[in-house]
Amino acid sequence: EYRETSAEEVAEMLKNASSVIITPGYGMAVAQAQYPVAEITAKLREKGVNVRFGIHPVAGRLPGHMNVLLAEAKVPYDVVLEMDEINDDFEDTDVVLVIGANDTVNPAALDDPSSPIAGMPVLEVWKAQNVVVFKRSMAVGYAGVQNPLFFKENTQMLFGDAKERVDDILRALNN
Repeated sequence: EYRETSAEEVAEMLKNASSVIITPGYGMAVAQAQYPVAEITAKLREKGVNVRFGIHPVAGRLPGHMNVLLAEAKVPYDVVLEMDEINDDFEDTDVVLVIGANDTVNPAALDDPSSPIAGMPVLEVWKAQNVVVFKRSMAVGYAGVQNPLFFKENTQMLFGDAKERVDDILRALNN
């Protein structure tokens, strides 16, 4: 069973966090959510929160897709890290925001030898204290496989359009 959260609850989580990792995917691109994501990043960094991005090599629909979007939104390059550079840091992270990523954060790639994505390296987001997954619905991703991440104890789902939800969080952070 999955648990649902609200933008207000996520804003509270972020206010109390000392470290945050954002893992964007194709859904962030589709929703054009990179601009409000950059605003949240700036706001949290001003408060001394260690905010970084974990980029999967196949995130998006072409190599470097996420990096280009984040650069357009003026996210500082030094906080945008590749999967191999950031995977060891998830266990020391308070909150992970999974924005429009699905297969690239799927633990079945490591845990389930019968999974179609078995053996694919993934961002090990589930090792963080709290994981918030931004998703339009419970539908499967590009690879067409179910994601056990959504049902883990430390995962909460935030449904709706990614840009609208990020805007809602931004509003709640400003209050």
